[in-house]
Amino acid sequence: MLQIGCHLSSVKGFEHMGEEALSIGANTFQFFTRNPRGGKAKDIDPEDVKRFLELADEHHFAKLVAHAPYTLNPCSATEKVRDFALFAMEDDMKRMEYVPGNYYNFHPGSHVGQGVEKGIELICELLNKIIRPEQSTIILLETMSGKGSEVGGRFEELRAIIDGVEQKDKIGVCMDTCHVSDAGYDIVSDLDGVLEEFDNIVGLERLHALHINDSLNPPGSHKDRHAKIGEGTIGLEAIANVIRHPKLQGLPCILETPNELPGYARKKRLGSAKYITVFSQDSEVVFLCL
Repeated sequence: MLQIGCHLSSVKGFEHMGEEALSIGANTFQFFTRNPRGGKAKDIDPEDVKRFLELADEHHFAKLVAHAPYTLNPCSATEKVRDFALFAMEDDMKRMEYVPGNYYNFHPGSHVGQGVEKGIELICELLNKIIRPEQSTIILLETMSGKGSEVGGRFEELRAIIDGVEQKDKIGVCMDTCHVSDAGYDIVSDLDGVLEEFDNIVGLERLHALHINDSLNPPGSHKDRHAKIGEGTIGLEAIANVIRHPKLQGLPCILETPNELPGYARKKRLGSAKYITVFSQDSEVVFLCL
């Protein structure tokens, strides 16, 4: 069974996100742990969480993907910025235990002139401070486009971070289709080759989730600009190949393309569509249009 959903607002709580996911035929979702620009997180309501967990169990939800704020930079050259990333991620690890056994995805950060090796060292330092043996959450490094001084645009960099983490059973990877294409990996015409390379360097057993996005830019552009699925340089067929690939089955697929909720919903009408999204029925990929 395909595990697929989209990014949802957490403003109204977990139960509301679960209900929204069900309303569009999804069985998982992604959410920000706090304001995407950072700052204090909203208090968690234990009763809301309890109702969500009952809902998720009843409807056989897949694992959820929490997303750290984009503004966190664990490998910044500025100590104050690194300290805030440490505070936010350490707090998020505690909050994630309200919904145990799920994923926490984050952008590794930008080394801002310190060099990739120093950036990796700082990221590992932070992760080793926040990861606890008893936590049920697996932290996911997101594949990046290699824009500017981003760390994580090459599989080798992700592997180096994993190698530097002490609790290796608590660390994995989330592959973003837009990012890997912008980073120069040819998922359009050589998806098998890209997955083989990932397996050889990182290990497919470390891949726990997928971000399903098209790209506004050509492969290797190092730009990181998402496009609506089917409206970018990756294209509908290549996106479908990712979702259907036998080596990627069972991974939660998260649509991040910026649509309103109805844009993610199931629709039966095909043809003259403005936006295209992807869901599945009985393991067959269906292209669903607004």
